[in-house]
Amino acid sequence: MKGERTYGKWLGLIVLTIFNLQFSIATAQELLNYPLDTVNGEEVYRYQVERSIGLYRIGINFNVPQSEIIRLNPQLRERGLHFDEIILLPTGRPVSKEPKPAVVETVVAETPVETPIDTPVVKADTVAPEVVTAVEDTLISEPSAMPDTLLPDNRRVIELALMLPFESKQTKRSGNAERMMEFYEGALLALHDLQNDSTLYRLRVYDTERSERKVKELCDSTELDSVKAILGLVYPIQIELMATWCDTHKVPMILPFSDDMNVHIHPYVLQFNSTDKQEADSLCEWLLAQEDAHYVAVEVKESEIASSVRSLRKQIHLRGIELTGMALRDLMNDSVAYALDSARENIILLHSDRYQQVRMLLPHLTRLQEAGYRIRIVSQYSWQKEKIALPQVYTSMFDLRDEQAVYDALWEQSYTNTHVSDSPRYDLLGYDLMRATVGWLHGEKETDGLQSHIRWTQVGEGGWQNASVKVVAQ
Repeated sequence: MKGERTYGKWLGLIVLTIFNLQFSIATAQELLNYPLDTVNGEEVYRYQVERSIGLYRIGINFNVPQSEIIRLNPQLRERGLHFDEIILLPTGRPVSKEPKPAVVETVVAETPVETPIDTPVVKADTVAPEVVTAVEDTLISEPSAMPDTLLPDNRRVIELALMLPFESKQTKRSGNAERMMEFYEGALLALHDLQNDSTLYRLRVYDTERSERKVKELCDSTELDSVKAILGLVYPIQIELMATWCDTHKVPMILPFSDDMNVHIHPYVLQFNSTDKQEADSLCEWLLAQEDAHYVAVEVKESEIASSVRSLRKQIHLRGIELTGMALRDLMNDSVAYALDSARENIILLHSDRYQQVRMLLPHLTRLQEAGYRIRIVSQYSWQKEKIALPQVYTSMFDLRDEQAVYDALWEQSYTNTHVSDSPRYDLLGYDLMRATVGWLHGEKETDGLQSHIRWTQVGEGGWQNASVKVVAQ
């Protein structure tokens, strides 16, 4: 019985050894499918980490000691291996002497804390070399030993930090993480466009998740001492912590999503999203400019009214604009003659910033137009990319430019896929705000992007607010 168990044990080990050998041979035969690169005179593969695999298994599969993997990827010593990230693996072959296409150095980046796990898959044989550098090196290159101010070729180095909740440690990420990754990819393309012979932009990428602790540790360390500007952060407590740090260190921080930061007490904070009051003032100015119009407001439940709508109603009252109320149930039953003026143009305000609710009401308003009423509709839904059949859409941003076609071609060349995304396009926002961030460092107070016109105005003696708000006619 004992002999049978011993025999079975050895047989199992032999089978396992043969399987591992066959797997290693099969894997070795696939190595040529991985993108090749040269790092410090050594030929390496760029390997995208598969799920449920560790350094031990990678070392066996590629016949590479773990110490060699860590030597080429020192960041693994600090934080371990992450699914889907790209690491360097030695090929064991001498560097090819054949001439290679010239590579334009665009973005050198570091990953001092966490790295987003959704690194775009880039195939070296289908992407321009300079774009490969911009996309891939941003996530995996080692910290440069060169001075922070000047390179040997006399180029100036400017370090930037991108801080967003990529949720890299979560197995199942939220839709918000996907949008953050899209924002990040657009920012990379902006840096690719901005590189030149005199300046090198080095990007540090941080996954802040929802962690107050992570941001506090960054603020308490020397990690950001060489950073010239910060783009990102989403959650209020994180923003407040970093805003205080920025005030102390005189480093500008551009907020891409927040609209309620007290910028007047933080002189180094720049808030992209317009405030509720800015938007309400702009719409009131537009309403007052319409000649001989009749203003009608569709009343919805108080609990469904967003803060932006409350601000609008307050400004309308302060400006003395007379509104006729229209009950939502009457509109949906087409019994709204009491609220409309058959002799004048009726401008109907939909008190909602929800696209689905706006779209639900459109058929009823269309029937009123077909009945002979002159109607224009104003909604606070601000993403113009949506094909809403409204004569007027109130917006503070996202007015698409003709140059987007060129950008989309660059996207396809860089990431080897056609951009498919529901509006809004977070990659375009990342592109525009990265350009605005760099523009600010060069003294520019106004930038015109692919979808966003940004004009910074100071709030008192404090921080800065994007003042580009308008009503867009469709």
